[in-house]
Amino acid sequence: MITLSVVVPVRDAGPYIGDALASLRRNARPDFEFVVVDDGSADDTPQVIEDFRDLLPGLTVLRNGAPAGLADARNLGLSLASGRYVTFLDGDDWLAPGYLDDLVAAIDGLGVDFVRVDHVQVEGRKRVVHRAPEARRGAVLKPRDGILPAGSRTMVDYPYAWAGIYRRELGELLAFPGHLHTAEDRPWIWRLHREAASFAVVSLAGVFYRRLVPSSLTQIGDERQLHFFDAFDLVFAQLDNERDLLPKAVRTFCALLAHHLELGDRLAPELRDRFAARGRAMLAGLPAALVAESGLDPERAAALRPLLPRHLVPPTEPAR
Repeated sequence: MITLSVVVPVRDAGPYIGDALASLRRNARPDFEFVVVDDGSADDTPQVIEDFRDLLPGLTVLRNGAPAGLADARNLGLSLASGRYVTFLDGDDWLAPGYLDDLVAAIDGLGVDFVRVDHVQVEGRKRVVHRAPEARRGAVLKPRDGILPAGSRTMVDYPYAWAGIYRRELGELLAFPGHLHTAEDRPWIWRLHREAASFAVVSLAGVFYRRLVPSSLTQIGDERQLHFFDAFDLVFAQLDNERDLLPKAVRTFCALLAHHLELGDRLAPELRDRFAARGRAMLAGLPAALVAESGLDPERAAALRPLLPRHLVPPTEPAR
């Protein structure tokens, strides 16, 4: 019987995928399986994966002839997972030795639907531990309690699917919105915290998240960045009958929209205009009071101001 399935979506990560697979080899157990989904790579990623065929026990490899996107690649891997538990690893990241053992021990010991963990952010030689927002560690918690308060950073602001382990019997709760090519983890984490029965957070930081990789969608300024709005359309649709959670969703959307606007130079002028138009339309459709009370810091509030409906733009102070 397989205890843990590790789903690894990868695309054009030739310089990094060897590190990811080598770290899985150091974590391998006879009851672990590794499902690697090559999402239409055009570099040497397929050859590097093939080099691990005889080195990594439990390895299954699937290939998309053309890129389908991270969400669909993860969903394909999930469809073949047979473990009692599931976790994820992106193809440009890696794991500490013994991490998967500790991850399984945590969810076995706590008996919850899912467990979230900390992670290590990597930029060149720099290593910084990023802690999951929940301060209560090793305790069984209600997932909905990880959403509010609206004015604080909470577990729905920590959407990284690879920073945790999940019971596979959660089924569709683990599936990602397949048509999204970016921000797919936002509706995913909201649904998980709204509908699962129990979760916990443990102080375990064994995922090394490689930031500022050139092929990462966070660094690419093409049309896929517009999927940010589609992702939050799905978040808001979840909350039609849960108005108590709406202030948090609005505040998160406003903060992230301001962040994207601050990075607007990565977009071509035409795409930047379309991005601003989508933002303006979504802000106009949200409850005005919640937008006005979103509580952004001065820099982000300034970035958002040009998109706000006129009645929400604060008056400027008269010159002295």
